[in-house]
Amino acid sequence: MAKKVNIVESPDESAVENTELNPDGETDNTAEDPELNGQNSEVPSDEAAQPPANPELAEFDAEKEEADENPYSAAADTSNDSRSDNTGPVKKPRKTRAAAKKPDTAPQSDGEPEKTPRKRTRNAAIVSIDESRSVETSADKHNNDLLDLVESLKSKKILSGTIQGVERSADNPNLSYAVVYHGDFKVIIPAEEVIEPPEDFRDRSPGDVMHYMITKRLGAEIDFIVKGVDKAGIAAASRLEAMAAKRKEYYFGFDRDGNNHLYEGITAEARVVSAIRAGIFVDLFGLETYIPLRELSYQRGVDAAAQFQPGQRVLVKVLSIDRTNRNKIQVSASVKQATDNPYEKALRKYVPGSRYVGTVSMVDTNGVFVSLDGGIDCLCSYPKRGRPPRGSRVTVRIIGINQESNRIWGAITHMTTAR
Repeated sequence: MAKKVNIVESPDESAVENTELNPDGETDNTAEDPELNGQNSEVPSDEAAQPPANPELAEFDAEKEEADENPYSAAADTSNDSRSDNTGPVKKPRKTRAAAKKPDTAPQSDGEPEKTPRKRTRNAAIVSIDESRSVETSADKHNNDLLDLVESLKSKKILSGTIQGVERSADNPNLSYAVVYHGDFKVIIPAEEVIEPPEDFRDRSPGDVMHYMITKRLGAEIDFIVKGVDKAGIAAASRLEAMAAKRKEYYFGFDRDGNNHLYEGITAEARVVSAIRAGIFVDLFGLETYIPLRELSYQRGVDAAAQFQPGQRVLVKVLSIDRTNRNKIQVSASVKQATDNPYEKALRKYVPGSRYVGTVSMVDTNGVFVSLDGGIDCLCSYPKRGRPPRGSRVTVRIIGINQESNRIWGAITHMTTAR
């Protein structure tokens, strides 16, 4: 039996392409309706040009740019957006094995350069010669300096440093500070914590006097105890507290035999903290002691400021110690008595009646003192030509030597004036 076939004219291909069937089998012409198809997705140009103020929107834009660089992920997002625009529900396409195995990035053509892999950053390691590294880096030194300051702050450990600067407060000129650098850290010590103020200021401003006394100690090596540390790399300290701790240990402490560490007749090392023409001030284990010019050298006319400088270490002989007042110990010391008397050896070099060359060291009412080799002075009378100036080179004829009093005297025979 023959079947009856109804011939229907085919519609326009464009109409077929734009016609979709909904689940009920009816046609869906939403793609042709501009009011239903994507009219809400249009954004004015002026609003699109403005950057999002919300951080989440900025993150969203970054993800969108990353999607534009990845064609596969961008295609997937576009397909999802088209589905969301349609009114009817759309079935999700089933992923095939081939699609699952697709790479995340687009394949590169032969003409495009290959992307270099990102290198992982590693901490710079130091290869040591021995098992443990002995060379200290700048970071290690900074940490060690910080630990020194913290240890001094917590346990009262005594640190040492050199006074490298003196600062004065701009707000209050009466406040002065001594500056000591401990590595990269700046340690400031107020003037009242550097030296004991004098009993008499001689009608002068206390701030000016304290500032002058600290300035005379520039370059001196001192001890200090940290009182505070700032995160900015500045620490505050006290020198007087460190000196009190050292006095307690050396002047009132005992050794294994039950004797004080410092006593009369012992030779000790001291630090020169200040030098003037008439003498020097030394730090003798937490106690500043003044040593006059007569106890500095066996020679006469020595300028202490020219021979000694702050920061210098010298040997001194302790002549006397008075511990009656624990808060005010009295000590006398000598530099020249800590060394051998040069006259005992030098006098053996010279013979009465012979002539020797020397330099004029001092001229006073007693005569002309000529410094000879060996560190001794020969007292000469005024020559007939007139007294020579200090520093002149002269020839001396030895007249007499006294071994008991360590004295030698003579006469100037020739003289050369210093230029």
